Amino acid sequence: MGDFKQQRIVMVTGANSGLGKATAISLAKQNARVVMVCRDPHRGKLAKEEIVKESGNPEIDLLICDFSALSNVRRLAIEYSNNYDRLDVLINNAGIITRERQLTLDGYEMQFGVNHLAPFLLTNLLLEQLKMSKAGRIVTVSSLGHFYGKIHFDDLHFSKRYRYFKAYAQTKLANILFTYELARRLEGTGVTANCLNPGEAKTNISVYTEGGFAQFLTSLFIPFLKTPEKHADTSVYLAMSDEVEGITGKYFSNRKTVKSKSTTYDRKLAARLWEVSAEMVNLSSSLK
Repeated sequence: MGDFKQQRIVMVTGANSGLGKATAISLAKQNARVVMVCRDPHRGKLAKEEIVKESGNPEIDLLICDFSALSNVRRLAIEYSNNYDRLDVLINNAGIITRERQLTLDGYEMQFGVNHLAPFLLTNLLLEQLKMSKAGRIVTVSSLGHFYGKIHFDDLHFSKRYRYFKAYAQTKLANILFTYELARRLEGTGVTANCLNPGEAKTNISVYTEGGFAQFLTSLFIPFLKTPEKHADTSVYLAMSDEVEGITGKYFSNRKTVKSKSTTYDRKLAARLWEVSAEMVNLSSSLK
């Protein structure tokens, strides 16, 4: 495993700030080839320069993708597949919270679209690249917020009554249901899928809003940014450690497997969410 670890290719979504950037820095310090996925080209370029400088690792690549457009996600998957022969680890880290109800370009509630549908589609589109790895890994960042979540199949996009934290919690619950169902569907392929709570939920949020609320959230990041490695630790552990080789379908916190909300173990619920999601993203060939 030693030589493999030296050249491991790891994609990190939402890698230009917060938890994503911290994760990218830690991976780079472990000599991984980090593929940063960022929404804003300018911010992405600045973050890449900072990561290279701090880690001393020049093997940092930058790909641009706006997760609020599924066409962007498809383009990202094609671009990656055209330029890399494999993907060793996919870290689904990008996440947002929007105080006001917004819609993606595809007409879905913004948080559901960015936090769940985009990584759902991207993961499925990159499965062949992950299978080309000696031990492909999928790592999805959830949060403690999932304990407050419920999948509102009667109104997934909160068109009747929008509550931003309820919408956010739904997506973090969806992340875990997706991971458990994905792990089941990947049995026998050699690719593993796990999810995690990075610590405080406030660390894995980007902002699509302007003004006071955005400034408030930014102020919450300040203590986190002083010690980024601490909050990125479990993501990096799941991406790089030999200790988790072969482990799949688990929820981690502080490097340990812990219990997620009881409803996350409902296989019928997970299968239903999978099928609904596959239809929304027009996934032509979904794992059976």
